[in-house]
Amino acid sequence: MKTVNVDLGDRSYPIYIGDVLLSDAELIRKHITSSQVLVVTNETIAPLYLDKFTAHLKELNFDTVILPDGEYTKSLESLNLVITHLMEKKYNRTCVLIALGGGVIGDLTGFAAACYQRGVKFIQIPTTLLAQVDSSVGGKTAVNHPLGKNMIGAFHQPTVVFADTSILSSLPDRELSAGLAEVIKYGLIRDKEFFDWLEENINNLKNRDNEALSYAIERSCINKAEVVAEDERESGLRAILNLGHTFGHAIETALSYKEWLHGEAIACGMLMAADLSVRLGMLESINVERIRTLLKQINLPVQVHPDVKLDEMLKNMKVDKKSREGVLYLILLDEIGKAVITSDYTEEALTETINHYLS
Repeated sequence: MKTVNVDLGDRSYPIYIGDVLLSDAELIRKHITSSQVLVVTNETIAPLYLDKFTAHLKELNFDTVILPDGEYTKSLESLNLVITHLMEKKYNRTCVLIALGGGVIGDLTGFAAACYQRGVKFIQIPTTLLAQVDSSVGGKTAVNHPLGKNMIGAFHQPTVVFADTSILSSLPDRELSAGLAEVIKYGLIRDKEFFDWLEENINNLKNRDNEALSYAIERSCINKAEVVAEDERESGLRAILNLGHTFGHAIETALSYKEWLHGEAIACGMLMAADLSVRLGMLESINVERIRTLLKQINLPVQVHPDVKLDEMLKNMKVDKKSREGVLYLILLDEIGKAVITSDYTEEALTETINHYLS
């Protein structure tokens, strides 16, 4: 087992990365500090892992909430179901919520924990690669709104993250590829050596080589932990973690959070950000082809979904958390391994990039 620490003073916490962590009853119970436990999961994960996990909770007063699978579940309606359950069962301020699922379950459960009685503890057990390397780490919690993704949320750190690599064996190929999009992101924004390693090892990752996956998860978590430790509430540096997300979120919103997985939208968004960087004279064009080649090797989209139109993209991008006083800031690339936060681009260049990637 490997451990990566997120250094946030008295709110610091470990990320455990290893095989069959869900079977380690002693480690799990060590981090459950209440007899009141609510496990939130979804209809896909519950039949696979819920009983295996809750076997460690038999001496506690635990309940479960099982939600539908899919991005559309990340809503105020689902949040209300979790909060209502907590209130009906009279959970107190010492309770612990446990997110057993992918990014949707993690974000939703974390936000419920942030809201309930002004904040209770929660634990992340991410069951997708994307959640293990990104959404379970850093304390961003939220639900979606029909007009924008992640627009309703809070910063609320977990007390521990268990990244069990054996769970990835049951992950569909499409979900694995979506997770690898976020892994690639870390190489692009701040870790050129890691990006070079990904180019050499992408087939090992695609084929689920355990050693390669463990290394990629650890390296990704180290990158994110370092950024979060420096800028927890995204007042500056942390925004680089959103490379491709302004484009990607606009695509997801236009598709009503259907059709594409989050990682698929982010993959296309990263390529668009790289393209715009070239148009602005920041990035060498050969690097766009390196990114495109890597994405295509794992079957990630390199063109915008055909149902998305230019006006939808532009409208949705304006409703973005990186807008300040009417100015939209974008995360672009000076080079592989160096991201910048900037508003120094032209509407013409932005429109040309979007049009180039519309199907």
